[in-house]
Amino acid sequence: MPWWVKWVAIPVIAVVVFGGLIASVVGFLIGLLFKVLIFAALVGGLIYLVRHFTSASSSSRRDEW
Repeated sequence: MPWWVKWVAIPVIAVVVFGGLIASVVGFLIGLLFKVLIFAALVGGLIYLVRHFTSASSSSRRDEW
């Protein structure tokens, strides 16, 4: 089998046949990665806010001790 069949023709046929599937999988993975990053940012922000307000309220309570 010539080299161009192995390295050019077969990948082109695979992209033509499975192009929609490949695009769907790549789009799904990028969307999933984006959602994971949004989730991590929201959780990090929530933890920051909880620690900030908890430390602020606990510093005012330290005077009671």
